[in-house]
Amino acid sequence: MNHHTSSKQTRTAGVLLGVGLGGFVDGIALHQIAQWHNMLSAKVPPNTMDAMMLNMRADGWFHAVVFMFTLVGLMLLYRAARQGASFPSERWFIGLLIIGWGVFNLVEGVINHHLLQLHHVRDLPVHLPVYDYAFLLIGGVGLIALGWLLTRGQVASGSDQ
Repeated sequence: MNHHTSSKQTRTAGVLLGVGLGGFVDGIALHQIAQWHNMLSAKVPPNTMDAMMLNMRADGWFHAVVFMFTLVGLMLLYRAARQGASFPSERWFIGLLIIGWGVFNLVEGVINHHLLQLHHVRDLPVHLPVYDYAFLLIGGVGLIALGWLLTRGQVASGSDQ
């Protein structure tokens, strides 16, 4: 395996793992612990048992999808390692994870919060739009910028500089 291929595989793996892990952070922190929203809470407010069950099922499907991103990222990383790729520096790889998390937040925020209006960052007890914009700015653009800064000047098989 040449360096370019191994670098691309580890880069893709890092971003996909970041997408998956970012989805898990969102689901665990905002859906389950804070209980600010569920996957469908703007369309189906969870104020009856049936509505709560529908939201829990949608949250489960959401977690199944982010699990698949995590699994694909893990398998790409495993494949690169099996083919003799050098592992990236910790700083570079953490940067990729953070980029993936930011990409998740940006895409999920634009699609689910703004375009489809399925839920918002803070639906419960009431929708507070400022959270949606802060989520996009800080959790999306901010994390992508931070991840980019961490990967800047780093190479896939290099050591921390």
